Amino acid sequence: EVRLAESGGAAAQTGGSLKLSCAASGFNFDDYAVGWFRQPPGLMREGVSCFESRSRNTYYAHSVKGRFTISADADKGSIFLQMNNLKFEDAGIYYCAILESKCSRFLDNWDYWGRGTQVTVVS
Repeated sequence: EVRLAESGGAAAQTGGSLKLSCAASGFNFDDYAVGWFRQPPGLMREGVSCFESRSRNTYYAHSVKGRFTISADADKGSIFLQMNNLKFEDAGIYYCAILESKCSRFLDNWDYWGRGTQVTVVS
């Protein structure tokens, strides 16, 4: 059974940093994508960043490009999202997800999801 568990969510000040982690277990895909998504209060879930295991390509939403960095440690089954220079609009519940094959912008294509971790940004 594939399991994803996010951690690292907290309250941070604008301009500050947080590092989110996602512990993944139970999957054995040779070619997979891991993604970070977020759902701001009252809004729909949106893609933040994605990493492809085979190509090593990374993708970022325009709103976070240059501030967030996705990385993965396959040996440890961990995916990370380093978030710097946080803004109020970065607040929300952050989810990690895994998809066999390549990154997809369509939420329905993602096979497995974690339960999320809350990020709050304060002044």
